Amino acid sequence: MIRKIFPFLDWVKDINSTTLRADIISGLTVALILIPQSMAYAQLAGLPVHYGLYASLLPPMLAALFGSSRQLATGPVAIVSLMTSAALSPMATAGSDAFVGYAVLLALIVGAFQFALGVLRLGLVVNFLSHPVVNGFTNAGALIIATSQLSKMFDVSVNEGEHHYETIYNVIKAASYHTHWPTFFLGVFAFAIMYGLRRINKKIPNVLVAVVVTTLVSWGMGYERNTKVPLDTIYAADAQRLIREFNDVVTRTEDFAKKRTSVSQEIEKAQKEHGPKSNQVLELQCELSVINASMDLCEEETKELRSRLGNFLFTGVPGEVGNTAFYIQDAVPEGMKTDGRTWRIKVRNARLDEAGIPMTGGGSVVGKIPDGLPPFQLPNLDMSVALHLLPIAAIISLLGFM
Repeated sequence: MIRKIFPFLDWVKDINSTTLRADIISGLTVALILIPQSMAYAQLAGLPVHYGLYASLLPPMLAALFGSSRQLATGPVAIVSLMTSAALSPMATAGSDAFVGYAVLLALIVGAFQFALGVLRLGLVVNFLSHPVVNGFTNAGALIIATSQLSKMFDVSVNEGEHHYETIYNVIKAASYHTHWPTFFLGVFAFAIMYGLRRINKKIPNVLVAVVVTTLVSWGMGYERNTKVPLDTIYAADAQRLIREFNDVVTRTEDFAKKRTSVSQEIEKAQKEHGPKSNQVLELQCELSVINASMDLCEEETKELRSRLGNFLFTGVPGEVGNTAFYIQDAVPEGMKTDGRTWRIKVRNARLDEAGIPMTGGGSVVGKIPDGLPPFQLPNLDMSVALHLLPIAAIISLLGFM
């Protein structure tokens, strides 16, 4: 009985210098692939990339000790990341604190659901799932995942459309306007390494070699080039005006979000005190509908402003005291010496600090990794949100048993 609860007791006695050396080499090899892979999956799920590192750290250790196989690489998978993004995107802005909180809650529900299926020996339920349906779902997910990386290949940032094909159209349209060619050729180089090594010898870890080589090339060529500049150093009146408009819309959206949370709490309170069909509840629901409609309008306006700001292409003109002035590429005053780079404004979902507008003159990297680990805290168990996430959690759990 004790060995069923602690299965590592069966194999820990077999560890010796030979197996330990082989395990260390295997572990390092898997880690070098799992780390960038998990960061990419976090990005696919709409989470900050460092959460992919957290997700790739603890699960493999626990799975090796308590799982069915100590050689199994346990961690995030692409299809679950895609489903997480699809489930949480209507509820919060990707990458926000609320989005991260919902993702943690979804992971907790999925874990509890899978644990219950395992304890109750209900894994056989997956035998009733239609394999053609599951295969179609998986293949569709693979196509979506592959095409969603086109924006990374061309290093363009676009707004997501209502349907995936609209997003792909926006990517192609943006790439035809401006493509960061070092990014494109670096991606082609990575594909060439993987394909070439696979043709030469399938035993060579082609993905690992591609990751190491392209990382070294990126570091050596100074691939990333970011800076923050005051708004008044951007000599483009239209860009300055759009930045201020963008900040105003983001502020209004944040205010509406706070009001929506407050009104939702008032609705729950009124339903308990006056009943679900009372005038107080109906008035609050009407107010909530107006807030939701206003937020939808703000979201559309934000997308439009973000797209217009992203279309500005600047050229930097170094100053005498070290400051750089930024002009529209076709409007650089004659006689000024430029830095030869194409600069763009990095627009996210948050306000742009007018004292430090983020500009990028190079390629985009996966993300920044903060120092240390986040403080440990229990997730916010909101039952209304948990019930809303339960169906998608059940689907993810069943796919995990396939």
